[in-house]
Amino acid sequence: MLNNISKILTGDMLKVLCDMGHGDEIVLADANFPAETYAKNTIVGHVIRCSGVSADELFRAILDVFPLDVGYTDPSICVMDLTDGDKKKGIPEPTVWRDFAATLHTDYSTVEIGKLERFEFYDRAQKAYAIIQTGEEKQYGNLLLVKGVVK
Repeated sequence: MLNNISKILTGDMLKVLCDMGHGDEIVLADANFPAETYAKNTIVGHVIRCSGVSADELFRAILDVFPLDVGYTDPSICVMDLTDGDKKKGIPEPTVWRDFAATLHTDYSTVEIGKLERFEFYDRAQKAYAIIQTGEEKQYGNLLLVKGVVK
C-alpha cells in the first residue's frame, strides 16, 4: 500500500501510468466498450479491469497522479461523441460528460473536453498505450487521455 494514492489505482494501473511517455494515450472505457477487441493492439495488449468503479471515479484518481498534455495536444482529453443516429433521436448530452467536466475543472479550469466520432475514438483506442475498463454503466462513459509532462 502507498500513502496519498487512491486505493482504486492498482499496481498494474500505476505501472502503466508511470511507464507511459509524453503524448501516449490511455482509454478509460465504460462497461459496454468492446475493450478486449481493441486492447489486443495496445502496448499492454490486454484490458486492465476496474469493475465496480465509475469512469469518473477512476478519472479523479488518475488525475491525482497523471499530467494531461495541455498546451501541446488539443484536445488532451476526449469523449466518444454521440452517433448521428442518437443525435437524430434527440438523445441529450450524456450526464457522465458533465461529471467528467466537473472533475477535470477541479485541476484544469480552462481545459475543455473534445469529442471524437465513434469510429475515430475506436481507432485511437486501438493505438492507445492501454485500455482500462471500468464498471461505468452510463452510456457514452468513455474517456481518452493524452499524457503530458511532469513539472
